[in-house]
Amino acid sequence: MGAVLGISIYSLPRNSAFAGEVSNLAHVWLIVGFTLKTLKGERTMKIAVVTGEHGFQEKQFDAVFESMEGVQFVREDLDDFVDDPSQKDYDTVVFYNFHRPYPTDAQAQAILGLTERGQGMIILHHAILAFPEWDAYSEMCGIHERGFGYYPRQTLQVQIADATHPITEGLTEWEMGDETYTMESAGDDSSILLTVDHPNSMDVLGWAREYGSSRIFCFQSGHDDVTFSNPNFREVLKRGIRWCAQK
Repeated sequence: MGAVLGISIYSLPRNSAFAGEVSNLAHVWLIVGFTLKTLKGERTMKIAVVTGEHGFQEKQFDAVFESMEGVQFVREDLDDFVDDPSQKDYDTVVFYNFHRPYPTDAQAQAILGLTERGQGMIILHHAILAFPEWDAYSEMCGIHERGFGYYPRQTLQVQIADATHPITEGLTEWEMGDETYTMESAGDDSSILLTVDHPNSMDVLGWAREYGSSRIFCFQSGHDDVTFSNPNFREVLKRGIRWCAQK
């Protein structure tokens, strides 16, 4: 719009009153356009993706985060995250690790530090099963008995349980292949966002909660590229990262 107005200005006589009006409009549009771009183009979010003790398709997994506009990520093992000098700078930390049965003191302090500072946390797929003997982490997950069974290559009809939450607003039911867990689901003290009716899966796939000063989004999904490449999975995860960061 600004470029078109600029061409119009230079094609009119300098002493034209209309040219002056167009010039003023051009300046208004340039200011408005710059303002809207600034508002829309929020600063780049910095996230850490924490892994360890469980194999995964690294290239395909990284592609999920590479596809997220406005998100800069670093993927590192949990022990590297513990020593990461940028630990306090991440807007959200995505946990995709499988350390069991409980964390080391340094690992526990790093994770609890996030909740004290109010940094966002995503607990993704097998990370929901991590640290089964650590009560604080069970509270973060909102599931206290985390014994489980697992079923690869399941086909799920994902239902939207709460269409008003920022993570799920505007989304509709979709089909997705994934590995599932049979275990206790999150309860009434969590915001239930995504559900499924499947004999080999927990009932709740996605839920949001708070622990300390942090927002937490737990998402059962995310085993391999069958799921990683699903656009709805990517959209929910992206929204979850932003919601947890309170953006």
